Amino acid sequence: MSDRRPLISGNWKMNHDHIEALHMVRDLGLRLKADDVANLDISVHPPFTDLRTVQTLVEKESIPLSLGAQHCSDAEAGARTGEVSAQMLARLSTSYVLVGHSERRQLFGMTDETVAATLLAVLRQGMTPILCVGETEEHRVRSQTESTLERQMLTAIEPLSAEQVAGMVVAYEPIWAIGTGQAATAVDAEDACVFLRAMVAKSAGEEAAETVRIQYGGSVQEDNCADLVSEPDVDGLLIGGASLQAASFLDIIRACGACYRS
Repeated sequence: MSDRRPLISGNWKMNHDHIEALHMVRDLGLRLKADDVANLDISVHPPFTDLRTVQTLVEKESIPLSLGAQHCSDAEAGARTGEVSAQMLARLSTSYVLVGHSERRQLFGMTDETVAATLLAVLRQGMTPILCVGETEEHRVRSQTESTLERQMLTAIEPLSAEQVAGMVVAYEPIWAIGTGQAATAVDAEDACVFLRAMVAKSAGEEAAETVRIQYGGSVQEDNCADLVSEPDVDGLLIGGASLQAASFLDIIRACGACYRS
């Protein structure tokens, strides 16, 4: 295992209203033990309408979770109906922000250039971006995985300083595996993470490449998470459906924690 502290992130997507969020996080907080988080960082990424509720509960009950958001605008303010700025998130003690999730790219037209601008917006507010990159099934079949990842990565990080890159998180999420039950194998995940780390080295230097944390995301479950995080370049997981219930999310947290303690 590397010295990089793993990050396990639960992306709730468009699930749980603020009442459901309250119950879920309270349940998770009651189940979590000190040993569960001794070697891990954990973030939860609720919908915008839940953020204040989750923030208040986490702070009041000292639950060892970091608050994350699923998206933000690249603009600081203005005529952006329906958008939320990085500053608004920072005022809620948000620690992590997903940037360029595949669903934002595919469903809402987020471009590589907008992803790069959003990274800067998140960093200006002192939060940690989780840059999401990944290839489609078509890219994979056409042997375009590496060229796709290289384009997405370099467009996003080349405007950043080496220090900024070193402190961020990258999430490799092969689009063909998200919500399909067809997770990448541990070898697939490791190969992609090694390639992404090489792209960081190319842009920001070897020290940044050694420090940056790279997650895997895509149909992560309790029965495959240990194999994934056992790979030396996989520094945590970005989890979707399995993070919606305290019991299943905790199973993954504990399975990962056991790997990092071994």
